[in-house]
Amino acid sequence: MVKVSLVTTVFNRDKYISAAIESVLSQQHRDFEYIIWDDGSTDNSLEIANFYAQQDSRIKVISANHEGRGIALSKACQHLTGKYFGLVDSDDLLSVDCLAETVNFLNLNTHVDLVYTNYVVVDADSQFKGYGTNSDVVYSPEKLLTEFMVFHFRLMKTSIFEKVGGFDPTFNYCQDYDLCLKISEVGEIQHLKKPLYYYRQHSGSISFDKRLEQLLFSKRAIEDALKRRNMDAAFELEFQIFARCTLYRKSVDRGQ
Repeated sequence: MVKVSLVTTVFNRDKYISAAIESVLSQQHRDFEYIIWDDGSTDNSLEIANFYAQQDSRIKVISANHEGRGIALSKACQHLTGKYFGLVDSDDLLSVDCLAETVNFLNLNTHVDLVYTNYVVVDADSQFKGYGTNSDVVYSPEKLLTEFMVFHFRLMKTSIFEKVGGFDPTFNYCQDYDLCLKISEVGEIQHLKKPLYYYRQHSGSISFDKRLEQLLFSKRAIEDALKRRNMDAAFELEFQIFARCTLYRKSVDRGQ
């Protein structure tokens, strides 16, 4: 068994954090540490995390003042001790074989620094909505400059994470995109075509609530990558934002 470090940062996710934690604890691969960093939650998120930590010694809960996701991720990852590292968002879920499959992939392909999987999209009630499409795009370091196909779940060598400097705390959003761009420049990334992660879409998620901010930080990540690759003199980024309106039928409270 290979020890894995998993990290979840939490800010006011008491509706979803229990399911996220339980999906980690249900893993077939048992040798892991689970670092839960509470970023100053004002709901019951911290109490829920502490409850699980009392039941399982693999969970380490750290409570901090609210500083934002960028700083929280950066600080949480200073506590990694595993050979491999993965991130689980506080409102998402792992399939029971997620770690077993990705750890086995990295063990068998020692030249690979990061492996990413396919994912399933679920709604606020964990009901199936469809298979995610981001990872359908064929990976290449060049293609990654304009399309973020290295989506959930990602397991990487802790050594490559540290080599590129980890998460940039000045990125309030899109820290994972910035990180993957850096890793693609010095390491090997490959795709495991199995849906091993459940990505939750709901009205309070960052992808819904902070979409514009996400897009602007992704623009910064691309521009930084162009500079690192010495491509900024020859290439200029054309960045366009399109609005898309979608109507969703409200859920009915059957208790009334």
